[in-house]
Amino acid sequence: MSNAVMAQSPKKATGYRKHTISLLVANRPGVLIRISLVFARRGYNLDSLVVSPSNDEAFSMMNIVASGDEKTLDQILKQLNKLIDVVHATDRTGEDILQRELALIKVACPQEQRSELLQLVHALKCDTVDLTEDSIILQMTGSSERLDSVINVLESYDVLELIRTGKVLMARGNQQTA
Repeated sequence: MSNAVMAQSPKKATGYRKHTISLLVANRPGVLIRISLVFARRGYNLDSLVVSPSNDEAFSMMNIVASGDEKTLDQILKQLNKLIDVVHATDRTGEDILQRELALIKVACPQEQRSELLQLVHALKCDTVDLTEDSIILQMTGSSERLDSVINVLESYDVLELIRTGKVLMARGNQQTA
């Protein structure tokens, strides 16, 4: 199961920032709602959420990006680690981990702009996954910052639709992610 919900920019209030959290959880119905309620009760916004299977089918990996303050995050992590269905929850913010996102971007592509847009797409290292008479769908992967940068460049064209996966992450070396 994979799902992502993208939100607005993080709050600019003092101490507020985006946090990257990894969890290993029991693969059972209702786990996702219990985890999201812990964040909601503390006023944390979930910016993205990705759930995927782990090596053991009895468990799932969760990657959450959430906006809020450090003190509240510490309380959330303590509460998450007390939940029966949570094996382990860790704040990965600032750690040396691999993080990637996938984006599909549908851009209006009228005939008179096609050549220019295809050259730009090539320079931006995006993959063309669909091309019709009046639109192009691009696929790209990379860091959130890289995706943001490419999307900003493409906004000078008519972006018709944009879907992002949210961050997937993995600890480097032999260290376990969650």
